[in-house]
Amino acid sequence: LEFITSDSEWSLKKYGDLDEEQRLSEIQKFMAPRYTEAYAKGVHDLDADKILKGLVDMELAIGLLRYHTQARALGRLYWEYFGDQQNKQLLQLRLQGVGTISELFPASAEQEQYVAVLEPLLAEFVETTGLFSEDYVHQAANYLFEERTVSTSFAISRRAAELYAAFERHLKQNSFLKKFQESATRLADSPEDRFILLRDWIQAFLESSDHGETAIDYVDELAVLLLSGPVDHKHIVDGTVDLDIHGMIGNHGTIQKNNYQLNYNEFVTKLERFDRAIVPAYRNYIDIKKEVVDVARKSMRLDEFKPRVLTSFVRNKLIDKVYLPLIGDNLAKQIGVVGEDKRTDLMGLLLLVSPPGYGKTTLMEYIANRLGVIFMKINGPAIGHAVTSLDPEEAPNAGAREEVQKLNLALEMGDNVMIYLDDIQHCNPEFLQKFISLCDAQRKIEGVYKGQSRTYDLRGRKVCVVMAGNPYTESGEKFQIPDMLANRADIYNLGEIIGDTADVFEMSYIENCLTSNSVLSKLASRSQQDVYEIIKIAQTDSREGIEFESNYSMEEVNEMVGTMKKLLRVRDVVLDVNREYIRSAAQDDDYRTEPIFKLQGSYRNMNRIAEKVLAIMNDEELETLILSNYENDSQTLTSDAEANMLKLRVMCGWATEQDEQRWADICKAFLQNVKMRGVGADDQAGQIILQLQGFSDGLDGIRQTIDQGVAGLAEKAASPTVVQAGDSNNDQTNDALLTLAEELRNYTTGAITVDPSDGVQRVAVMHKVPKSILAVLENQFHLMNDWMKPIMENQQGNAEGIERLRQAVEQCLGSYNGLLDDLNSNRQDINADNDGE
Repeated sequence: LEFITSDSEWSLKKYGDLDEEQRLSEIQKFMAPRYTEAYAKGVHDLDADKILKGLVDMELAIGLLRYHTQARALGRLYWEYFGDQQNKQLLQLRLQGVGTISELFPASAEQEQYVAVLEPLLAEFVETTGLFSEDYVHQAANYLFEERTVSTSFAISRRAAELYAAFERHLKQNSFLKKFQESATRLADSPEDRFILLRDWIQAFLESSDHGETAIDYVDELAVLLLSGPVDHKHIVDGTVDLDIHGMIGNHGTIQKNNYQLNYNEFVTKLERFDRAIVPAYRNYIDIKKEVVDVARKSMRLDEFKPRVLTSFVRNKLIDKVYLPLIGDNLAKQIGVVGEDKRTDLMGLLLLVSPPGYGKTTLMEYIANRLGVIFMKINGPAIGHAVTSLDPEEAPNAGAREEVQKLNLALEMGDNVMIYLDDIQHCNPEFLQKFISLCDAQRKIEGVYKGQSRTYDLRGRKVCVVMAGNPYTESGEKFQIPDMLANRADIYNLGEIIGDTADVFEMSYIENCLTSNSVLSKLASRSQQDVYEIIKIAQTDSREGIEFESNYSMEEVNEMVGTMKKLLRVRDVVLDVNREYIRSAAQDDDYRTEPIFKLQGSYRNMNRIAEKVLAIMNDEELETLILSNYENDSQTLTSDAEANMLKLRVMCGWATEQDEQRWADICKAFLQNVKMRGVGADDQAGQIILQLQGFSDGLDGIRQTIDQGVAGLAEKAASPTVVQAGDSNNDQTNDALLTLAEELRNYTTGAITVDPSDGVQRVAVMHKVPKSILAVLENQFHLMNDWMKPIMENQQGNAEGIERLRQAVEQCLGSYNGLLDDLNSNRQDINADNDGE
């Protein structure tokens, strides 16, 4: 309504002449930019058309009655009986002058200026006397401006004039007119008190008789009329301000059975109050609320909990076909699904394990983003092994305290939250035990928020628990998952092939690294299907049946295929490294036969290499690129760097003879160190056992060599066409046997050094030589005798001599094993005696 009356292109009459369709169109244009006011198209626009049409029709007919009866009473009472008379006279002259100007220049905008002068005067009057509501001050100021610019009298509504006449008749009929006049005359010197008295008379009259529900609204206007004297019928304005509107379709408290009773004055007054007071107050409330929320958001750091998907994230086939179905099933078990298949026994835990660099956190943050839940990431290394409680006050440092507070904040939120514990290998198992009850059907957990302990019951809430860790970086003693917690978890290793998904797992290395390569990044940004076509060409060297969704030049295709071939080779190496890393990490240190392999083959390693791969590289340059990348990684391994790089070269077939020999020496020394593990410098019995064990291993090797030699001689003897080089073979055999005899002599005659400074030694005096030692010595002499015989015999008896030598070695080896058992038994008895003492 205000828009119609203030816009130069519109007028009340012009709008009133429009048909219903045109009016609806204009209303919808007006509503369109006001989306924050929550208009419902098809409901509010139809009802608005009915109400606005009624308001326009009434305003064209009622003139100054468009101002509320109480606003007109306020303006007239103030102008005739209150305020400074001299100022009012000057203002009256100025307003009459403005009226004259408006006759010649209708568009003159002087009203707001004079309303701004009148409004403070009326507001002061209302505040001082308390006779009227402040809601009518603005209308009264506008009414006075329009009334004083065109007339020296005041408009009177037909309804007020009728009630005035009815009041006089009632007084006359009851012979109370004189008493009424006398009571009013006594207060002639006090207009305020006189007005109050007259209002009381009118109110009593209206309440004692039935004059309609709206009659009470005219009390103040009637009081002013009685205060001013007889009614001047020339100033009575005909017209009604009430209208019944039918066919309303909206839902509102004022709409009864699709009918709405429209009172122009009440509607406009309420609308002005809404526009001048409620809307600014509400907007102020919104601003204050936003400020308070911003402060709380900063204090709680809520922006950190919003899941953000990395721009480099690739939703590859592995995620689509493997991870999302698996994780989706687990989350459905934790937070439920929509529809009839929703479970009532919500429970469970998702546990993701893998070496670093496989995107555990990135994947779960992506899923949290798509689900629209808060991603509350709890940093395991910051918590550490020292934290065993969910009470932040018990945390040993500020970092751990902050993480525990975040965890309790997530529990306090209690809905639309994904609790993600990262790197749990750094957490204490006792701390992880706190989540057992949260991950079963109870869905409860004890927490402490702002110093108050409480039990959080999350049954039926949209809350899921996810844990992630790398079990390969720390010892098994530190990476411990409570059995009861693991029993409630779905566990998946993102660093290994899950089920029969080897193809998509291997393909994921290529898909994830495309954005890192300058040549293939443009391919990834165009079409995912084209990526698979390029991979197919690179694998088969055939372009038959290949169809691209985008257009590429021949040079671009050749460059992309060449680059892809290099990446496939890099992928194979990285996969081998990954498998060896996991295989090595899964072994116990006591069962290792070679140093632990610590180089990793993750997506991160693949991306680092892929960003430097070019199509023009040859095999040697590609090998150098891969090795240099892993050489940089090995710098953090300190003393293990050499062994890991040698293992990589051997594994990939890039080792030289020197590399292979060095690797063999390292493995041999590693095995010797494994045997020496746990034997101290003062453990003489243990050292004796190690020496005898070494001798036993040597004899076992000799036996295997002799077995191979006998087999070889047997094959040569069975072949009549082979000419034996007897003299040369005899010389080599004789030299080997003499060397072996010397080594055996060193083992049997070597003395064990005893440090005299060690204090009192425990000495066991034996009066007879143990049978086991006698058997060893006897077998040694027989063995030496058997060695000498083959040397002195001719070539035809060489095979028989070696066979006897083999048998002697086996007999000697058996005696040494018996001796080792006796020594171990005696060592245990001595240790038991020492413990008893």
